[in-house]
Amino acid sequence: MMRIVLLIATICLLPMLPAQTQTRIMPGTPAPKPPDQKRVAPGTPAPKDEGQKPDAQKADEGDTVFRTQVQVVLVPTTVTDKKGNTVNGLKPQDFVLLDNEKAQQISRDVTFLPLSMVVCIQRSSNVDMVLPKIKQMGNVMHDLLIGQDGEAAVIGFDHRVEVLQDFTNDAEKINAAVEKLKPGSRTSRLNDSIQEAAHMLRSKKDRRKTILLVSETMDRSSEAKVKEVATELQLYNIDVFTLNISRIITRFGEKPGVPRPNPFPPGSRPMPGIVSNDPTTQSQVFGAPGYGVDFVPVIEEIFTATKAIFIKNPAEVYTQFTGGREYSFMSQKDLENAIAAIGSEIRAQYILSYSPNNKIEGGFHKIQVTVNRPGLKVRTRPGYWMAGVPN
Repeated sequence: MMRIVLLIATICLLPMLPAQTQTRIMPGTPAPKPPDQKRVAPGTPAPKDEGQKPDAQKADEGDTVFRTQVQVVLVPTTVTDKKGNTVNGLKPQDFVLLDNEKAQQISRDVTFLPLSMVVCIQRSSNVDMVLPKIKQMGNVMHDLLIGQDGEAAVIGFDHRVEVLQDFTNDAEKINAAVEKLKPGSRTSRLNDSIQEAAHMLRSKKDRRKTILLVSETMDRSSEAKVKEVATELQLYNIDVFTLNISRIITRFGEKPGVPRPNPFPPGSRPMPGIVSNDPTTQSQVFGAPGYGVDFVPVIEEIFTATKAIFIKNPAEVYTQFTGGREYSFMSQKDLENAIAAIGSEIRAQYILSYSPNNKIEGGFHKIQVTVNRPGLKVRTRPGYWMAGVPN
């Protein structure tokens, strides 16, 4: 009887023994070797595993490892003089970089990186009048943007997001992909196209990663939200430039939809809250102006999800957040000049990088870059979002 009681007690205590730690293995990563079972005396330091590879090298050999914390921040920076001309020849010591008002050590300044670009082009039915101009930009884009060491891919989007050409340096292939564009449906999945481009660029290492968006500034029926796309752009250090199609042109080419009956009689449309139905109120509600010069509060509100559903111009968000720039065009000459300006800015930008010394601070990190020379103007990304990381 005593033996039976002892046996039952032993079985009950088995689940209390410490379980062996399990390690999750990314697909394609070789399984780790079992640990050495040699008995080590207490106080003896563990032997070094000479064959173990650093985490960064493991990530290179296997699938991409996604990390939630920011290790290195890339800051594309444009410096111009009083006349707006770009200034070259500056050194890292000429810049002062603040992260949340804390001085940072600039670890490197790369003035040239080979370019990997994804060109996202809207092909909705309402841009039918503009497509002939866009189809002529293939050769110009290769000569003025990509160059000999660069590469480009082409995406067309309406209700679909379709990769028309994967990354290539062949000007004929890029031109042929652009010429494939045909007007499609009335839908415009702008956010989804930017997200797809970010996925294509995330594996590019030691290259300048850029998205060129040729479209209207509004999104119609994307599944991806602005916050999600902005997070991926930040995570993979991708900057966005846009060639905005003027609404003046698209309104002429837009086919009228099927009219729907107005559920409200004239003059009885309800207003939000208790407000007066006057022209000033209507313009504030239905025609609110842009976000203004200081873009940092808008970015903070997007990441805290208090304004993400009210974004009327996602193209502005992506360019301002990444340090890119918006251009508009109406004529073929405007389009070529805008492409030339984007190419000049990309080649003239300074790529500053640093490892934040204040990772413990969660939330939005505001970036400020100045140059210790008088009369120069600096334009860069306003900041980035990071979860707090303990020291």
